[in-house]
Amino acid sequence: MPDPSPTLPEVSEQVRALHARMTLEEKLAQLVGYWLDQSGTVAPMQSEMASGQKDPGRLAEITEHGLGHYTRVYGTRPVDPVERAGWLWSEQRRLQKETRLGIPALVHEECLTGLAAWKAATFPTPLAWGASFDPDLVHEMARLIGTSMRQLGIHQGLAPVLDVVRDPRWGRVDECIAEDPYLVGTVGTAYVRGLQDAGVHATLKHFVGYSASTAGRNHAPVSAGPREIADVFLPPFEMAVLDGRARSVMNSYTDIDGVPVASTPAYLTEILRERWGFDGVVVADYFAVAFLEVMHAVAADRGEAAALALQAGIDIELPTGDAYLEPLAAKVRDGSLDEAFVDRAVLRALAQKDDLGLLDPAAFDDGPPEEIDLDSPAHQDVARRLAEESVVLLSNDGVLPLLRDGAAPARVAVVGPNAHRAEALMGCYSFANHVLAHHPGLPLGFDIPTVFEGLAAAFDASRVEPPELRFVEGCSAEGDDTSGFAEAVSAVESSDVAVVVVGDDAGLFGRGTVGEGNDTESLELPGVQRRLVDALLATGTPVVLVLLTGRPYAVGWALDGPDGTGGRDGAGPRPSAVVQAFFPGEGGGLALADVLVGRVNPSGRLPVSMPRAAGAQPYSYLHPRLGGPSDVTSTDPTPVRPFGFGLSYTTFEYTDLEVSPSVVAGEPFTAAVTVTNTGTVAGVDVVQLYGHDVVGSVARPLVQLLGYARTDLEPGESRRLELTVPTARLAFSDRRMVRVVEPGDVEVWFGAHSAASRRATSTGDSTGGAITNVRATGTTELPGAATDRHRLTVTGEVHEVTPADARLVSVRVVG
Repeated sequence: MPDPSPTLPEVSEQVRALHARMTLEEKLAQLVGYWLDQSGTVAPMQSEMASGQKDPGRLAEITEHGLGHYTRVYGTRPVDPVERAGWLWSEQRRLQKETRLGIPALVHEECLTGLAAWKAATFPTPLAWGASFDPDLVHEMARLIGTSMRQLGIHQGLAPVLDVVRDPRWGRVDECIAEDPYLVGTVGTAYVRGLQDAGVHATLKHFVGYSASTAGRNHAPVSAGPREIADVFLPPFEMAVLDGRARSVMNSYTDIDGVPVASTPAYLTEILRERWGFDGVVVADYFAVAFLEVMHAVAADRGEAAALALQAGIDIELPTGDAYLEPLAAKVRDGSLDEAFVDRAVLRALAQKDDLGLLDPAAFDDGPPEEIDLDSPAHQDVARRLAEESVVLLSNDGVLPLLRDGAAPARVAVVGPNAHRAEALMGCYSFANHVLAHHPGLPLGFDIPTVFEGLAAAFDASRVEPPELRFVEGCSAEGDDTSGFAEAVSAVESSDVAVVVVGDDAGLFGRGTVGEGNDTESLELPGVQRRLVDALLATGTPVVLVLLTGRPYAVGWALDGPDGTGGRDGAGPRPSAVVQAFFPGEGGGLALADVLVGRVNPSGRLPVSMPRAAGAQPYSYLHPRLGGPSDVTSTDPTPVRPFGFGLSYTTFEYTDLEVSPSVVAGEPFTAAVTVTNTGTVAGVDVVQLYGHDVVGSVARPLVQLLGYARTDLEPGESRRLELTVPTARLAFSDRRMVRVVEPGDVEVWFGAHSAASRRATSTGDSTGGAITNVRATGTTELPGAATDRHRLTVTGEVHEVTPADARLVSVRVVG
């Protein structure tokens, strides 16, 4: 239970003096948002939950006592950014002049794949950030996003999502970064730093455990144990708070073991603030306070819901004041809630506004922007580079790249529902799929070439005779209409190669195949897309299968089979190459085309395992011995492609592993390796350091990512990398639920992916990077560069890890 009289935060004299003047109504006004526009469904149960909000034509009345947040001023409907900025500046000046305390409103927006506003650049979805293994480029992207937001008078961004992927059936997987907590933490922290470097507060979400929902169903209960919460779900948030200095956190909708997170002081106060020292604001996910009554039924009414959330540690109710206005005021006035809880939240809210400069009387003297480019050449450049780095080559028998030996195929068929559709390149939190889908007929407001258009441009830019390109849709992403199959088959039969682009249609709450509220019971490709691919494979024309998705699908039939036959089905041909792209954004069509023709050598690595079947879920590569295949079960959860996997048009070899022979628990150790490009073309390798705690006091994962590094190499070039690894990377919660580093032996090795656990060299030639003899048994290891395992001995006493212990691995080139 929360303390009866909470400790108030330390704040500036200006904030304390302002707070001392406030009435209860003025305090509560600072703890809520107002949703100016509502158009289409962009939040769960929006039409029901926001129905009682006062009409925006009465803003003077609504803001009589002030206002905490303006909710999505730019991101709820298509508005011209410059015109909207003009309105916003005038509204902020009105709040300064016409409310008693003169406090401007904080403006927040969604910004997961770029600022979610009309005409703003759309970057790759977070799953693509994870595939890039490139925190530096993610930082660069986030800083551009933040700069655009700050220019428009936006102060807080509702990103990044730090949920660790556990089940690809969950619709929100495309919003997540990876299934590995360290990759999530490093990439997510880079985003936080980039956004906040531009002067916009980042909001970590969804704290905590949201992605562990039962059977991958949105808002479903979570049954994760305290050790899984502590060792898997909390670390990315801890990194973003302590290493990224994140200024805001958003609660998870879910309940954990029957207790809703929104009413749990153990997470929102004890861990977040008392253990980690977080001193920012906690905001409610949209309607999460009211959901304590409506969905969780732990509160009898809105007032009780408000009291539970406020005492637990939620400072700001978003998107509206459904519970924190009149219902909360009644609880204070009747004495059932100590007003000190209100004071605690108000002081935090005012401190945030103080930090953002909103309490400065001259905050809006400079005037709104008279022109703004939300999709500048800098935005476009980063969007394209990040898309390029995120493309993952899953298989290739040599058909790729399409430009080879100074020639291109004479005829190329480009087929599939996602081959010539811009929306297919963007995630569910892009403005196009999140909002603009409710406004048909309006242009996107920026250029976003499709895969078909990208191929045409890539071939035209080459110094060879371009092929004849023909596009046929074949089928839609959803539905059972096969009437387009015949035309697609005809086009492929008359071509030298077919590029077949299938996958998802991102949307929300039943609109689309993936996205918030779009969970699935099956991991087969949606609609009749598998049947289309089978029909095209039957022509005998080489097929390059491009998966343009928001989740990994069960496509073992396209990947397995040692002799070129189908995998799980055991019959029929398979594609000559398979390429995975996770909603790569506005530069994605160009990036995919450049990978296909060979201008860009693919360097993306899987941030999530490619599943064998929906029935094997939930699954994580971070499993103990009992979580893998064995003789005591007839089912095999082994993925068809493991976490960290990705081929290249060249090959890499790892040699000369050196690891500190021993390390005192609590101190860092070093691991060094020489990486050589053994092919004939330049390429980028993602070197991954893995470890395994040989004997632990609790069951430990067989494989755990300890660190990683991207390195670019010319043909024949070698580079020696040294990673300095804090032993905190080996920490886990022991039987006392204390996070420790235990003495004992740890096996350490470098690998090209999480299944590369013994010495090998990547198979394939410099143009193919082929995978051969891959069987669906779980006992055959995928080929991939790996070093022999080195045994590191951790000495000394059990080291109890504190938040002050280093988490980040440093990388340097030593030769």
